[in-house]
Amino acid sequence: MRLRAARNACLWLILAAALPGVVGTALAKPTLRVAYAGSMGTVMDRDLGPAFAKAHGVDYQGIGHGAYGLARLLASKHMRADVFVSVTPGPMRILMKRGLADQAVPVASTRMVIAYNPESRFAPDLRAAAAGKKKWYEVLQQKGLRFGRTDPATDPQGRNIVFTFQLAERYYHRPGLVKKILGGPENPKQIFAESALITRLESGQIDASSGYRSAVVSRGLPYVSLPPQIDLSRPGLQKSWYSKAGFTLKGKNGKTREVRPQPLVFYAAVLNNAADAKAGRKFVKFMQSTKGRAMLKKDGYGPPHGSVLR
Repeated sequence: MRLRAARNACLWLILAAALPGVVGTALAKPTLRVAYAGSMGTVMDRDLGPAFAKAHGVDYQGIGHGAYGLARLLASKHMRADVFVSVTPGPMRILMKRGLADQAVPVASTRMVIAYNPESRFAPDLRAAAAGKKKWYEVLQQKGLRFGRTDPATDPQGRNIVFTFQLAERYYHRPGLVKKILGGPENPKQIFAESALITRLESGQIDASSGYRSAVVSRGLPYVSLPPQIDLSRPGLQKSWYSKAGFTLKGKNGKTREVRPQPLVFYAAVLNNAADAKAGRKFVKFMQSTKGRAMLKKDGYGPPHGSVLR
């Protein structure tokens, strides 16, 4: 009996040495890779991903970054994922154009807010602005206030905060507001990676920042709500009002392109080159389920708006 057990053990070691990939595959759980807009980090990596992994017996791997940057990495095949979750249609259209996605379904929505650090020396004024007792755009112009945002070249949020300030100029009749607070669409003194922006705000490196209400609520940070005329939350205002905003960006090839506001809706798609398309489809359905939507709502996300992208 001992001799047979020893022989079996030796056989297993020989097999493992000869076929490491086979043995590893047999023992390891399948991995679901989800690339998502960086602002979704909390709800994805704390709630949706772990809950899905536990229910379906898979390992979850989340990849959060600026949605445009992720879309380009996926489109160029420098990155591979099973599911891509984008905010606004733009990044998803990049993948559709390259044949990597056939459709994308709306799974949630959000709106622009001004987040702030509760320990900042400007916090009392920002709390007053949140209560409607001070003008938020005047508080942000105070000397010494450090404002942060993301890169409009790679991240939809970086564009959306510029659109918000452009619309604020019109709505409040304050010409020059963008220049006074942002200093221009691409101001390196204010721009940080999306994955690091909230962390810098929480640590006190900046006093206030742009933010999606969903991401800000997820992290338990205070914020100043903005009127729907400038928070990009109402698809019904898209053609009549939001479309008045827009600016040009310079690409790596030196060419410029015009960018315009798009609805603040999150879309999810299973990619055509997914390693596990079956798990990807289940994950998208999970996001749309009662349980998934409850998790999204808890973290500050609104219901999905609009139709399926094709």
